[in-house]
Amino acid sequence: MAAEPAPAVRPSWRPWWTALVLWLVLALLAATALWRLRQDALASEGRELSVLALALTDQIGRGLQGAEDGLFAVRAELADGSLADRGEPARRALRTRVALMPLVRRLWLLDRGGHLQAASDEAPVPALAGFLPPLPTLGAAQLAVGRPYVEPGSGAEFVALALRLGRAPGGADGGWIVASVPSASLLGAFAAAAPAPDARMAVFRRDGVRMAGSVVAAPTLGEPQRAARLARQPGIQVRRFDDGSERLVSFNRLPQFGLGVMLTRSADAVLQGWRLTAQLTLAGALALLVILAAAERLVRRANRRRGEAQQALQAQRMRASKLEALGSLAGGVAHDFNNVLAAIVGFGEMAQEAAAPGSAQARHLDRVLQAALRGKALVERILAFGRGGARIAVVFELQPVVEEVLALLSASLRPGVVLERALEAGGARVRGDPTQAFEAVMNLCTNALQAMPEGGRLRVALVRERVAAHRVLSHSELARGAWLCLSVSDEGAGISPGVMERLFEPFFTTRGKEQGTGLGLAVVHGVVTEFGGAIDVRNGPGRGACFTLYLPETAEALAGVAAAAAGPLPAGRGQAVLVVDDDPALVALAQEMLQGLGYAPLALSDAPAALQLLRQSPQRFAAVVTDEVMPGLAGTALTAELRRFAPALPVLLVSGFGGAQLAQRAAAAGVTRVLAKPLQRAALARALAEVLAQAAPG
Repeated sequence: MAAEPAPAVRPSWRPWWTALVLWLVLALLAATALWRLRQDALASEGRELSVLALALTDQIGRGLQGAEDGLFAVRAELADGSLADRGEPARRALRTRVALMPLVRRLWLLDRGGHLQAASDEAPVPALAGFLPPLPTLGAAQLAVGRPYVEPGSGAEFVALALRLGRAPGGADGGWIVASVPSASLLGAFAAAAPAPDARMAVFRRDGVRMAGSVVAAPTLGEPQRAARLARQPGIQVRRFDDGSERLVSFNRLPQFGLGVMLTRSADAVLQGWRLTAQLTLAGALALLVILAAAERLVRRANRRRGEAQQALQAQRMRASKLEALGSLAGGVAHDFNNVLAAIVGFGEMAQEAAAPGSAQARHLDRVLQAALRGKALVERILAFGRGGARIAVVFELQPVVEEVLALLSASLRPGVVLERALEAGGARVRGDPTQAFEAVMNLCTNALQAMPEGGRLRVALVRERVAAHRVLSHSELARGAWLCLSVSDEGAGISPGVMERLFEPFFTTRGKEQGTGLGLAVVHGVVTEFGGAIDVRNGPGRGACFTLYLPETAEALAGVAAAAAGPLPAGRGQAVLVVDDDPALVALAQEMLQGLGYAPLALSDAPAALQLLRQSPQRFAAVVTDEVMPGLAGTALTAELRRFAPALPVLLVSGFGGAQLAQRAAAAGVTRVLAKPLQRAALARALAEVLAQAAPG
């Protein structure tokens, strides 16, 4: 009989409505907070804009006051008869007066009919119909401001100022003195003090006529009407202009001259950060609403999905168990296979030594050993998925890495570039990651080539240097010792002081984001730091730049099989070595291998018995060589027990299933050295010699 379906779970509506009300409250609070943030952003920028507008208004007022004082001085000279002669003496006097007035460029003397009486130069008189107040109604103490006009010939824009003249002794009644000032001078220091590229400044007459500057980039805005409306409400405002843009506006008056100063900034630019915050808040609120709606549906489907979740959980546990079983199987296979390979490699190496050089037997044994080593590599690939751990630094020769970089560059050099190399550090070694060294050298050379777009000489040098005293370099310090100096120089334009200060900053580039990311030299700095080195940059404007990397030289042996196989094997002097392994074939192999190396081995296949022997007479043995995977007592457990009564006795742990976990267990147990199966004769000889030398007194 079929099983009855589980009863449906009735959804609870009270939590859903409670959550919805809570969401509405949060949305209202968020909207209120966003509005306050918007007002605060506008108010903060408005205060800065207001301070700048006041400063610029004061500067313009002082400049116009100076011009007005100069005009009053000219009128006084006319009144006392100093300029009674309107000929050449008057012209010279007006030129002298122009030289004393910073803003004024020209002066004209006009009679009551508007006819020219004298002028500082030959420039034509501006139109007299555009002044405010109109010239016929101009009072004696008033200064009239004319419309902007373009001067014929130069094309420059000027603004005219006019002052009414009184009766000169013996002269005619009335007339005006007119001065011209550049329109740009009415903007003061705005060009240097503008707070942002979107800031605009304009100076208006009280009737709305623009005298200088612009409000926004668009040219047609109905400016007189706009300025007239703004002039009635001075201070900080947010207004929408005729081109559709919304701008923050500060308007200040100069009532003495009938002018107003308007300073604006784009509201979009001011509120850019706020707008991003608002968008993120809105997205979060919508996401929360969607989550709440989805939660209601999840309640309805809870019973049905509970069974699906249980099935998925069961399947997940089965997969985890399968992976764990595969890992255990791989470890067992590796251990057993490495034991077989160990016997093949060990006895094969001893048979190879006994075979006559060049004989067929020696050749056959070479093939056997090669096949065994390929089997070892196969086991490593089988176990790769379960190992992990970071790649460690190795010892390598630097010059071949540099030569590889230069070989790649030589094939793609553009015309006009000459590559010079001076590599004189053959055999010199460093400790680190060869791939990182390759990347650092490639980045330096690429950077040098980009500094010479028209061609030039790229020089790469590598030398040894013995530093006898501490040095201070351009970007780091150099201690005493043996160093490898890699220098890359170019014949480009050099590096400016500002760029030199930020040379190795990440994401800093002088070529634009489309051509560079700014990470090349930052990578070089990181590599040199990881290698424990230093950087020096020499720069000459117009003579190019030279980057020198100092990497510490090491005398350690090269990494790899070839380096380990070089030289004669170190031999023992009859020291007693205890061998512990549960495989009788490997016990026999280790015993015969150690005897051939000059040691006195004692081999046991029972780990507890070996521990008891060591507890009775730990001073009897110079070292212990133990397998890891053994019945009853693992190698790391044996070592941990041994450390209680023989803390200094060297222990070599041999295992075919290594990785980070084994290394951690071995270090915690006190293992001196970890060796990989299949154990080769050379590796065992060198490892024993090293640990015995380290354990020897002194």
